[in-house]
Amino acid sequence: MIKANDPNRRSWINVESGSDFPIQNIPFGVFIPEDDIITIGTRIGDTAVDLSAMQQLGYFDEINLDEDVFLQDTLNDFIALGREINRDVRDRIAEVFDADNAELRDNDEHKAKILFPVNEVQMLMPVFCQDYTDFYSSREHATNVGTMFRDPNNALLPNWLHLPVGYHGRSSTIVISGEPVHRPKGQRMPPNADKPVFGPSVRVDFELEMAFITGEGKPMGQSISTAEAEEYIFGMVLFNDWSARDLQKWEYVPLGPFLAKNFGSSISPWVVTMDALEPYRVAGPVQEPEVLDYLKFEGDKNYDINLEVGIAPEGSTETTVCKSNFKHMYWNMVQQLTHHTVNGCKVNAGDMMASGTISGPTPDSYGSMLELSWNATKSMKMADGSERTFIEDNDTVIMRGYCDNGKVRIGFGEVSSKLLPAID
Repeated sequence: MIKANDPNRRSWINVESGSDFPIQNIPFGVFIPEDDIITIGTRIGDTAVDLSAMQQLGYFDEINLDEDVFLQDTLNDFIALGREINRDVRDRIAEVFDADNAELRDNDEHKAKILFPVNEVQMLMPVFCQDYTDFYSSREHATNVGTMFRDPNNALLPNWLHLPVGYHGRSSTIVISGEPVHRPKGQRMPPNADKPVFGPSVRVDFELEMAFITGEGKPMGQSISTAEAEEYIFGMVLFNDWSARDLQKWEYVPLGPFLAKNFGSSISPWVVTMDALEPYRVAGPVQEPEVLDYLKFEGDKNYDINLEVGIAPEGSTETTVCKSNFKHMYWNMVQQLTHHTVNGCKVNAGDMMASGTISGPTPDSYGSMLELSWNATKSMKMADGSERTFIEDNDTVIMRGYCDNGKVRIGFGEVSSKLLPAID
């Protein structure tokens, strides 16, 4: 039993019904409060909690922590302490903010230094991401793409059912929710043309994904097994992997995505720990044919996370275009991390591993405009009456995710990003 996960626990901080951030969540993030000092914190309801102030005031004295661990501008050092210390901190936070604990509840002087309205703090990137890998692990998505662009009877490439396909992405253009992304430029081959043209992409897409953030891995040359993998996964964020489908179609053979993928990816600011997601484990799809021994695992490794995507044209209300679920993933995070390191590749604290587009089995659960519009052969109507096959300039894409088992709802908040026109 993880103490912080007690479904009966209540907080003395007000938490509205339906909030993504009850006391059972306790995510971690980085923000700037009113004193302009970057701090690591957590969130309960609509209240941001300054963990560096809590530490300075003695609330973590019984945990072996460096005195400046919460004064860093990223979570990397905290993540590198390992799952046991991370869990101790999260459990202690739950204890301090329990409704029956007067330790901080009745200390107005301390509360003034520790608590801030979440809408008055500036959220920052939660981790310094040295490396980012994007997987391609939804069977429904891979089948849809293969059906559109290859042979519908052989939609999956021969390796797909045998290993978690992935590629190394670009971490320098991962941005936090709220930061806009510019329409990319590059080469594309227009229909029926005999040579490519250069200019802004005309088929910018979102990809509904989630990403897990790793702890400090083993030394180079060693691998992480499926039995060990969960000890090296800290938590998860929502992930919008922006894509330029026309650039991608022209460039991806023979080495895969390049300019079509590296111009921007957007993440949610609060990292929800795997401990918080523990009550929402579910079995994944049956894997046939049987995987090789190093990819076999025991237990439930998927998570029941409800996901949705909305598009808001400038000046208009949001239209929900997709509802999916992370439980559909064919290849789970344990298998992804194991395959990633089986050749001796080293992972670092703060590395990001994205799932690939998360599509479900029905058309309304497809996780990209490429699928929702079926390669622009049908359009989606927005609330303002306009129609979309791909993302237009000044559209805002909003992704949300949450778990709910009928006892406790644990959510990720949202990742929201506006697509700006290409820069001349």
